[in-house]
Amino acid sequence: MTTSEIALFVYDNLMKGEDQHEWLSAARPLGEASTISRYALVDLGTSGALVEGGLVTVTGELYAVAPAALAALDVHRGHPILHRRAAVRLADGREAQAYLLSMEQAAGCRRVREGDWRKRRGAPGAARTRDNSPLVSWAKRRFDPSR
Repeated sequence: MTTSEIALFVYDNLMKGEDQHEWLSAARPLGEASTISRYALVDLGTSGALVEGGLVTVTGELYAVAPAALAALDVHRGHPILHRRAAVRLADGREAQAYLLSMEQAAGCRRVREGDWRKRRGAPGAARTRDNSPLVSWAKRRFDPSR
């Protein structure tokens, strides 16, 4: 990575194959990466958000981004009003910049338990899993008397 490039960790619709990946068309891919287990990934509907204070390893991709491209992404992601760009610790010990949402802003948002944007429920190609948690089991018994 050159001295003028900044390492950016992306974890949602900016990843390769996702609908906003074109924002990284001038960036140099550095490969897959994941965070340490100190974050949460939430689903905002059209995009995701990384939140500090969780217990999940979030999976994503790392890119070397020129300062001008990063400035354009800052505007696109609403830095510093909506998302705040800050350093995150990766599982391999490196640090990278990422867009974060505060815990207060993420209140009420659905968590992506797997920490992988592509595996969220409702995602195209996402594996469907059955939720057999106690609350879901109770609701099924309560509203389906044949069970």
